[in-house]
Amino acid sequence: MVYSARTLALLLAFSIAIVTSLFLSLLESVDNEALAVAAVISFSSSYLLIFVILEFLVFREINKIYKMMEKLRKKELANISKQKSGTLNPLQKINEEIYSFATLKQKEIDELKKLEAFRKEFIADVSHELKTPIFAAQGFVHTLLDGAVNDKNVRNRFLKKAAKSLDGLDVLVQDLLTLSQIETGEIKMKFENIDLYKLCSEVVDQLEERAAKKTIHLVIQSDPQNLIVFADWQRITQVVTNLVSNAINYTPEGGEVKISFDIGKKNITTLISDTGEGIPSEHVHRIFERFYRVDKSRSREKGGTGLGLAIVKHILEGHNSKAEVQSSHGKGSVFSFKLHRSKQDSLDSDL
Repeated sequence: MVYSARTLALLLAFSIAIVTSLFLSLLESVDNEALAVAAVISFSSSYLLIFVILEFLVFREINKIYKMMEKLRKKELANISKQKSGTLNPLQKINEEIYSFATLKQKEIDELKKLEAFRKEFIADVSHELKTPIFAAQGFVHTLLDGAVNDKNVRNRFLKKAAKSLDGLDVLVQDLLTLSQIETGEIKMKFENIDLYKLCSEVVDQLEERAAKKTIHLVIQSDPQNLIVFADWQRITQVVTNLVSNAINYTPEGGEVKISFDIGKKNITTLISDTGEGIPSEHVHRIFERFYRVDKSRSREKGGTGLGLAIVKHILEGHNSKAEVQSSHGKGSVFSFKLHRSKQDSLDSDL
């Protein structure tokens, strides 16, 4: 319980009156009547003085601070439970408020430090990823300018290599723009009823030549029953394309990449499985981070911008879904995601 200014003034004044009376009682010349008068005067004057000091100089300022802290609590401490003080110290509650506020601010500082570290790491990654194709193209162009341009065979070969590097740079920039636009909400999802089997078939048609170059068997589940989902056709096409492209990149020659479906009452799960290298367990939880690579040197040899899975993550979040991974190192991986079935399709399947 916290005492008021009046109560504290009474207690202190009473204590001073007692001390004054005890002190005067030690003097032989002071009788009982004088002691009583002195006690009354001491009590009255002490009470008035202490009350004025506490009420106008201390408690008023305390109340101002307390009101300010209450405002801060409402704005900043909505998720911090209120603590009631059982101390007699009138400043203790304010101390608790300040401590809680400082704790919250420290958490905010820690978060800002993490964001700053992430920003620096992201800038470093972007700089490195941009530098690689730029330096490669630059090297080929300077070689041509140094005289190789006069040799037709060398010129054509180097121009093709420079063009390939610039194409890779364009893909990287486009992926960065896409990721940025999704994160900032500039890209709005256009939800409609779409045929998931047809969508995946088109992705297979686009990528089967690339798979054939590595003698990889790219196959889609052959049962095109009703696979109607409520989603954004363009963005889910990007999700499937990125997942299948990764599967082809990390599957050795003669392997297999398969698209299959698991049909539930409310959702349809799309699974992309491969017979590739697999992902070590310590890396699985980080593969959807921007530019994260399990093996950086080998990943760059296989191509890709390092942003494909990050884009997949954000697109699926926009569909209230997420990508899941099951992988064993050396035994391949299975990436999957769920999409809501269209309402009409769900009703038809229940009949």
